[in-house]
Amino acid sequence: MGNRLQILISAVNKDPDALIRSNGIECDAIVVNQVIDGSEAAESAEDIVEDKNIDGKAVRIVTMHRKGVGLSRNTALDNADHEIIQFGDDDIVYSSGYSALILEEFDKHKEADVILFNVLAQPGRETYWNQDYKRVSWFNYGRYPAYAICARLDKLKEAGVKYSLLFGGGAPYMNGEDSLFLHDCLKAGLKIYRTTVELGHEMSTGTSTWFKGYTEKFFFDRGVLYHFLYGKAAFVWGLRYLLKNNDNMCDEMGFFKCFGILLKGVKHGKGLKKV
Repeated sequence: MGNRLQILISAVNKDPDALIRSNGIECDAIVVNQVIDGSEAAESAEDIVEDKNIDGKAVRIVTMHRKGVGLSRNTALDNADHEIIQFGDDDIVYSSGYSALILEEFDKHKEADVILFNVLAQPGRETYWNQDYKRVSWFNYGRYPAYAICARLDKLKEAGVKYSLLFGGGAPYMNGEDSLFLHDCLKAGLKIYRTTVELGHEMSTGTSTWFKGYTEKFFFDRGVLYHFLYGKAAFVWGLRYLLKNNDNMCDEMGFFKCFGILLKGVKHGKGLKKV
């Protein structure tokens, strides 16, 4: 496969060697393994970089103690050096032959800078399933997780697109980092397409690492995110989101309280610098 495809895996407290073998990785890889123990001494420790050959694959392992999925993905991007990069998580198992399918899709579609592939999620965690090859627009980019995303590295670097450090696991605000990344890709003029090609499936992970119910923090953080995604239209999109999901999201606190908290998040987001 040469220097064409490289998977960038964000992991937490994993054995990188075992991860490469058990998850079906077929190409060169960068594994950013965040070893979290909660101590201040660990948080300030320097990253450790190790290059290894694992079953014929060139693997760079970056061990860090600092938190944040955005930091992890950006660190992987900074170390990437192949033509095509694929974002991955430590709970995705890839199907045999997936790596060739990725390269075939990019070779077939020269117009695509970024391609969003199918990965089967656990029941109840599904956010998307592509049923055609089509360009992704401002109206439908927000459903895709990082592990669906593959891209031409040179295009990402030319655009200067990176992950936000504000959102996602280990960050101040809840999920939304993947939507914001694709938002920034579109804003930079990158051409994003979706495809029906399937790469693998998500392992059973039990409880969510970020979702703790429809709490005040959930709605507040959603408001912060909507400020960065929609700017002056955050009010409208927030209203639309709650109206669409009112039956299951607002039962406990009521629609108007949830909407008020979301608007506080939007206002708070206006005072934040994007990082």
